[in-house]
Amino acid sequence: MVYDATYFHKDGCLLNLMNAQDQKIIAHIYVQKESFKDAYPWFMSLKYQGLNPRFITTDGEQSIMRAMKQVWPQARLQRCLYHLQREGMRWLRTYPKTEAGRKLRALLSKLSRIKTVGERDTFIGDYAAWISQYRDFIRFLPQTTVANKDLKRTMVLINNALPDMFYYLDDERVPATTNALEGFHSRLKADYRRHRGLSKEHRIQYINWYCYFENKTI
Repeated sequence: MVYDATYFHKDGCLLNLMNAQDQKIIAHIYVQKESFKDAYPWFMSLKYQGLNPRFITTDGEQSIMRAMKQVWPQARLQRCLYHLQREGMRWLRTYPKTEAGRKLRALLSKLSRIKTVGERDTFIGDYAAWISQYRDFIRFLPQTTVANKDLKRTMVLINNALPDMFYYLDDERVPATTNALEGFHSRLKADYRRHRGLSKEHRIQYINWYCYFENKTI
């Protein structure tokens, strides 16, 4: 199963679950924002209807993952490699000012291309070597500097996600990214732009029908 969210307006966010095998929409809900408060009861209602996934590939939103873990504690949450790569490289910036930043950015740029256990092990080994080489350098960087904040935020991102990055290597049915659902959201928003000005009620109806007909065409 794949989870992702996309915003339409300041008053609306679409939460979506997709079947990873046939790329059909399992369920969706339109809420004010992506949050535990809205996701938890939605997930619980789906569980009561019989939805019990073994794996969920997710964009990494912490409040959503917390809800997933409470509702489906048996499910493994595969972190989307593309989201991790994009967020980490955004924090490190296009042109990092330190050697440590440049090397970590180069390492992150390889993440979404990992296809084998050997490549996974190389990535983990290279990251461990990077930490060993630059741990003291980062520790003694002034805390107020941009480089210090960027490097530490990226390290926390990788450290937290690392245990859940590579389930897809053990089971080919597990997507490494949420790209299929992001592609659906891109098509939906592109088509929706032709209907700008819809009230919230009509917007929700439009999304409901769009998801319904999308499933019919697959």
